[in-house]
Formats: sequence, C-alpha cells, structure tokens
Amino acid sequence: MPTRTAKAVWTGTLREGQGTMKLGSGPTAYEGAYTFASRFAEGQGTNPEELIGAAHAGCFSMFLSAVLTDAGYIPTRVQTAAKIHLGEGPKITAIELDCEAAVPNLDATTFLRYAEESKNKCPVSQALAGTEIKLTAKLVS
Repeated sequence: MPTRTAKAVWTGTLREGQGTMKLGSGPTAYEGAYTFASRFAEGQGTNPEELIGAAHAGCFSMFLSAVLTDAGYIPTRVQTAAKIHLGEGPKITAIELDCEAAVPNLDATTFLRYAEESKNKCPVSQALAGTEIKLTAKLVS
C-alpha cells in the first residue's frame, strides 16, 4: 500500500502567526492557509480539524460504497459531512458523520447496518478510535 504525505508550515507566534497546509500532488493538489483565528475562532481559512473531517467523510463514503458493493448493492451516490468538535485542551471531543446515500433495492434497516459497520471499520475511524464518533445515516432516492 502507498504511503501518503501532507505538509504544513507555521511561521510566527501562536496568535499572530500563519501557516499553510498542503496535500496531494499535481494539478489536483490542495494548499490552504490557516491561522489562530481560522482554528479557534471564526477566521478565514482552513484548519487541521477541517482536514481531519474531510479525510473522515471521504474515507467513510468510500468504505461504505465498498461494503455495499461487496454485498451486491450498487450505490449511485454516497454523501457524507463530518462535524469535528474541538473542546478545551484543545482536544477533538467528538466527530459527527452525517451520511445520505442513494442505493437502489436496499431497505433502510440493512443500509443502517452497513453504515454502522463502515463507521467502525473505515481506516480513518480506526485511527480516531479514542474519539467519540456519532453517525446519522439516511437512505435517499
């Protein structure tokens, strides 16, 4: 399996400094600025927690798609949002995954079982095992 690399640079003090985070390569690489305000207040830019949320939402969506496909259900769309709660310390205290998926010929009860399995087994969920992960999953047409 490949090894992935992301980079970050921070210059200056905690409150007045600024940084950039970069991931990916080629024309689809992402580079975003972050500051104290974008992380701990409502400032412009991104922050490490949003990137964790994006990684978790992406990993969960792909993993659920794989689980469904392996079970014989072909999803037409899996959309997941992740809310990362940053508490005192600072510490990530909880992650809320909110998923909507369109999967023909699948009942809601079976879908929820596959979604819960995916929440527990996707690699990013496993990496974040010390954090409470909540899931809301809904089958849509």
